[in-house]
Amino acid sequence: MTEELGTLYPSLESNCEDLVLSSKKLFQAQEGKGVPEFYETLKLKINTKVNYEYSNVTKSNELADSLHQEFENIQTEIKDQKKPENKRQIDKIIEDYQKDKQKESKLSKLPQQFLKFDEKTSATQTNNTYIQNEKQTAENKSLVAVKQNENQLSVIEPARLGTVMVQKIKKIIKPEWHAPWKLMRVISGHHGWVRCIAVDPGNQFFVTGSSDRTIKFWDLATGNLKLTFTGHISTIRSVIVSARHPYLFSCAEDKTVKCWDLEQNKMIRDYHGHLSGVYSLALHPTLDVLVSGGRDSVCRVWDIRARQQIHVLEGHTNTIDSIICQEFEPQIVSGSQDSMIKLWDMTSGKCISTLTNHKKSVRALAFHPLEYTFCSAASDNLKVWKCPEGTFLRNISGHNAMINSIAINRNNVLASAADNGSLNFWDWKSGYNFQSINTIAQPGSIAAENGIFCCTFDQSQMRFLTGECDKSIKMYKEDETATPETHPIDDIRIEYANQNY
Repeated sequence: MTEELGTLYPSLESNCEDLVLSSKKLFQAQEGKGVPEFYETLKLKINTKVNYEYSNVTKSNELADSLHQEFENIQTEIKDQKKPENKRQIDKIIEDYQKDKQKESKLSKLPQQFLKFDEKTSATQTNNTYIQNEKQTAENKSLVAVKQNENQLSVIEPARLGTVMVQKIKKIIKPEWHAPWKLMRVISGHHGWVRCIAVDPGNQFFVTGSSDRTIKFWDLATGNLKLTFTGHISTIRSVIVSARHPYLFSCAEDKTVKCWDLEQNKMIRDYHGHLSGVYSLALHPTLDVLVSGGRDSVCRVWDIRARQQIHVLEGHTNTIDSIICQEFEPQIVSGSQDSMIKLWDMTSGKCISTLTNHKKSVRALAFHPLEYTFCSAASDNLKVWKCPEGTFLRNISGHNAMINSIAINRNNVLASAADNGSLNFWDWKSGYNFQSINTIAQPGSIAAENGIFCCTFDQSQMRFLTGECDKSIKMYKEDETATPETHPIDDIRIEYANQNY
């Protein structure tokens, strides 16, 4: 029996010998070559990955050539009176080609330092050109400008990833030219700091609130005092004029929110519920809803007519300095001294999103009048966000002060006013600071009383108003004599402004 099994199943030793011989034959070609170097294997791995991820990326020049060729073929077919098979496809090709031609014509008119960099065309070039060893990586830590072709410029920031140079691409956007602003009028009349300012929707008058506990109405054209309201017993922190009703709303550090009838010139309602001073107000543009926030770290949503509290929006851990409202989501946005911005759902009264990018107190917020975006201001940066999710878009850096107020007009001018009396004007899209002004305290005030607490544009977007620490209101207008030749754009500051994308 054992002899029969031995003939059927060979011994273990013979099996091992056969396996060794087959292994030697299999690896005989690689005998003596050793293990490949680490750099070569890494390079092979990266090349494989690049080819896999970017194999379907085509260069814009090749795409333009192909569109041009297809366009010429269609032109010849039309001349020969041949009906194309798919008219929609032909219309799309013609439209894409015309867009591409328009882009090329625009780019050809701009200086090279203003040209945008195309990420798709450089994707394969980035990984194939900047694979270097560790020594070269250590030497190239600074910014390098590489000219890809005649009409494109890329700003490259090398970063270390093993032995690979990774290219971070930054946009270069040409700023729009804006005329500088100059001081037009200084208005005096308050006996305390001017803490808030609001313009009538009809652009006939503007309203100011002060630490002297009064609300004053001023003629916008002449700057003359028209009316004074009294009723608050502490510093007035915010005023707002309704566009839907003849009402003025005000809040103060006396924990009250008041509604004034502008037809009868008297107070008709007050809203009680805040446990401490109220610092900010916002009116919903389409609903009879008022939102207030202050030192008790909550936003309270009020029914204007019924004086009832609809929601208490809880979540902030410090004083709420700014609230803004809009018709679309998010309908309420709040900024607080806890350095957070919260987006709220008005229907449920719950927080949609919390933005924690700021490192300092968020003292001012403003919606863009035309775009679906908003801006927030703190002493670290001005930040631009996209609605409705609150997606971070870019920083606007350079105003190194405690910013108390910001305003945006329809001409894409952003103004920021700070506690040290500095007033900066920015181009909205590029973040270019085209003018900086240091306000001067009026005679009789000390030099430290040059802070700016509030600012706003009027409805015509041609005048700019500020409320200041020296108890005055300053009105600015654009310089009509300024031209792009007399006030050119500084190339160096353009490059600095666009480092934050």
